[in-house]
Amino acid sequence: MFKVILKSKISLRIQNGHPWIFSNEVDKVEGEAIGGEIVDVFSHDKKFVGRGYINPKSLIIVRLLTRERDEMINEDFFFRKINEAWEYRKKIGYTENCRLVFGEADFLPALIIDKFNDYFVIQTLSLGIDVWKDAIIKALNKIFSPKGIYERNDVPVRELEGLQQQKGFLSEPFDTKIIINENGLKFYVDIENGQKTGFFLDQQDNRKAIQHIVKDTDVLGAFCYTGSFEIHAAHYGAKSVHAIDISENAIAQAKKNAALNGLQNMKFDAINAFDFLKEASKENKQYDVVMLDPPAFTKSRENIDNAVRGYKEINLRGMKLVKKGGFLVTSSCTNLVSPEMFLDTIEMAAKDAKRKLRQVVFQSQSPDHPIIKKLENTNYLKFLIVQVL
Repeated sequence: MFKVILKSKISLRIQNGHPWIFSNEVDKVEGEAIGGEIVDVFSHDKKFVGRGYINPKSLIIVRLLTRERDEMINEDFFFRKINEAWEYRKKIGYTENCRLVFGEADFLPALIIDKFNDYFVIQTLSLGIDVWKDAIIKALNKIFSPKGIYERNDVPVRELEGLQQQKGFLSEPFDTKIIINENGLKFYVDIENGQKTGFFLDQQDNRKAIQHIVKDTDVLGAFCYTGSFEIHAAHYGAKSVHAIDISENAIAQAKKNAALNGLQNMKFDAINAFDFLKEASKENKQYDVVMLDPPAFTKSRENIDNAVRGYKEINLRGMKLVKKGGFLVTSSCTNLVSPEMFLDTIEMAAKDAKRKLRQVVFQSQSPDHPIIKKLENTNYLKFLIVQVL
């Protein structure tokens, strides 16, 4: 077993339970660890801190898997952890479609597993977890007997770990275009080519939250992707729904989802949402409800200010399009923008738009994406509904 000895002065983050250990917090590594090996981590005075996997080439040199000295990291460990994650989802009522494993929040750093009824999509985002991919697949087969398993490791973050981007079947091949059920609606999920793992499960409860405010209204949905929020709005009784996204492929998929649910009161356009919001504001267009669900604006701390300016701009323009007494539905999935920062940004936008806001709902992602205090990357989604006065 390789040993990692920490410096005498380390971040409180480690003491508070965060599994990441950065290279500048390590005094020395005993042994010639190449990467992916399991290591024991000790404090400078030789007290056991935890056990995890190492990658000397990564800024995050160690990710801890356990703080228990007698817990070995082997195939049985991964079976137990994945089974524990499944038991948690069953207890809170997320079984048909859910994020089965949410990385650090399920004590399996850099591992993502999404469950779409009987199909599973996995991401192994670091070298140390990628080494255990076979054990992870074995555990899924043992617990679920799935119809199919697919990997979506076509993400740039893997390159920081010295890993190639790749995707493909981890089971016998299957039709990767499947249909799932959510809140009484059906959606096509393109496991192979959709964004992330094919569908944004983290917003499933938030999509239900618009149920009452959209009834008998005219709705604009910007950054609609495959139309999940907009289709919910139409289903919940909106008079009309205009859905826009810059991606023609996303709009084509959104149209298919609308047809799948027999919805007629919808219009879809493949156009730049930023440009549309700007022009619609100039033309004094008005809607009862405006919904904004943009992609993450930054993954770098250096660009947080630009991200905040972007959120302020689109929300300011969105507010101007809302009739007095109507509603703005807005989200941010930018991890580095805190909930407080997001709310402050919305308030600044309201001030510039000369509108008053009344908060209706402010919440995060659905509970199958659990939040662990002190693990900031687990508390990433901000979802807000405000009445615009």
